[in-house]
Amino acid sequence: MTTILWLKAFHVIFMVAWFAGIFYLPRIFVNHAESSEPLVHQHLKGMERRLLYFVTPFALFTVLLGIAIIYQYGYPWFVAAKWLHIKITLVILLLFYHGYCFKLVKTFAADKNTRSGKFYRIFNEIPVIILFIVIILAYVKPF
Repeated sequence: MTTILWLKAFHVIFMVAWFAGIFYLPRIFVNHAESSEPLVHQHLKGMERRLLYFVTPFALFTVLLGIAIIYQYGYPWFVAAKWLHIKITLVILLLFYHGYCFKLVKTFAADKNTRSGKFYRIFNEIPVIILFIVIILAYVKPF
């Protein structure tokens, strides 16, 4: 049981680090979309790229540790844990979101953004909603 506790602890640590970055990156997009200053754009491009590359390993470790936890519990547990299937689906959606952030960073780097700050404010809420649902699923286990 000790192994699972360590896996869970590091899973949560890396998840928190991943979400910190994935919450902040779209806020940088908002500032970038709303600024018309070339020097500000250059500064924000660097911040966007560095932050995305910084948090990507946290995403990978979060997923790998989640897989290790499932493996430790075993297949019968996995099949019975219906809440986990929903959580995994949400994590996959979050990985697509993360991948889309790569596309957005490239779009901003090429000075080709056409979306407004309002779009990025709404876009920023997606991981917040996912996190709320994932935490409820993981701790309440309603299914």
